[in-house]
Amino acid sequence: MKRRVAITGMGAVTSLSLKVDDLWRRILAGESGIHEIRDFDTSQHKVHFGGDIYDWSTAGYVEHKDNKRIDRFTQLAMVAAVDAVNDSGIDFAKEDPYRCGVIIGSGIGGLNEIEQQNERLLTKGPGKVSPFTIPKLMLNAASGHVSIRYGLRGPNYAIATACASATNAMGNAMKTIQDDDADVMVTGGAEAACTAIALAGFSNMRALSERHDDPTGASRPFDKDRDGFVLSEGAGLLVFEELEHAKARGATIYGEVLGAGASGDAGHITQPDPHGAGAARAMSNALKNAGLDPESIDYINAHGTSTPLGDKAETEAIKSVYGDHAYKMSVSSTKSQLGHLLGASGGVEAIFCALALVNQVVPPTINLETPDPECDLDYTPGQPKERELNRTMSNSFGFGGHNASIIIGRAE
Repeated sequence: MKRRVAITGMGAVTSLSLKVDDLWRRILAGESGIHEIRDFDTSQHKVHFGGDIYDWSTAGYVEHKDNKRIDRFTQLAMVAAVDAVNDSGIDFAKEDPYRCGVIIGSGIGGLNEIEQQNERLLTKGPGKVSPFTIPKLMLNAASGHVSIRYGLRGPNYAIATACASATNAMGNAMKTIQDDDADVMVTGGAEAACTAIALAGFSNMRALSERHDDPTGASRPFDKDRDGFVLSEGAGLLVFEELEHAKARGATIYGEVLGAGASGDAGHITQPDPHGAGAARAMSNALKNAGLDPESIDYINAHGTSTPLGDKAETEAIKSVYGDHAYKMSVSSTKSQLGHLLGASGGVEAIFCALALVNQVVPPTINLETPDPECDLDYTPGQPKERELNRTMSNSFGFGGHNASIIIGRAE
């Protein structure tokens, strides 16, 4: 019998809010975290808006001398991880360090550091490149620093599957506990790719919305007039804990991680399978892993990036897995309010799934004003919906054809 996995702590940093409680309140209120980018000059870019975090600071979380030695994506991860651990109430000093680990996903890692040091190399020469360049940019820096912070010596690694990274990381963390390789895992994703190169690269491949006259209305998943995703940043970290271990210390349990699935499209490096075959297999694998029938899922937090191809493919995938039940479930995309956090998105969206179960309410998809006839499910347009929720699924799909789904159930 598999060991059961509880969610006992959550931390999130996003452009809409830096605290989970406030973030959830503002998500239900339909607020948007999208705005004009201020961290760098966008005057020569095709796109000028995104979900970058204004006035970012790690004060109170990371010592100043240490802060200069970690890239922004690791900073985001550290703040979210500290909040998640504090929220869980766990005292790692009382735990066996070899039974506690970290798995954090990121699509790109230290892109800020790469850009800054390349500029130094070109303008000042190789002697001026920082000796901290490599440990700052490496994708496993976030998991490494979180483990160092808490002295966690259990399984520790990073996952890089583009925008499926956080969900793949959480799936691996769940299985690590189920397989009795650890009792507690800090997991999720972090990304800080609202940079000049990323904005130009995504824009030049025509992946981004160019709705310049309406930044807060630019991310419009499943709407007929959607024209691309909105680049964003942030982190979503959770504490996964073996259920009896959590109960023994009286922890608050937000939900139970029931199953996870993954697949590959093996079709195109950036475009999804047009009929969502790979996405469907990831969802089916998650249901199989959890031992659940499709009819047991009440809500899906969709990948729903607001791209013309992606939203249609995900809709087809959901219908192929769930059949008639697809029209009875609630679906929504919180990327309508936060934009696309790339490799971090799955972590934040898993938190929303857990909070949906706790509060028995489905978060809305904002900006869904003109339904696309090819996207015909209940996407919870405009307003949150109260309904009985027992099990939720979160979908994440990434460039490279990576697909991942995770199922979270209501705490018993």
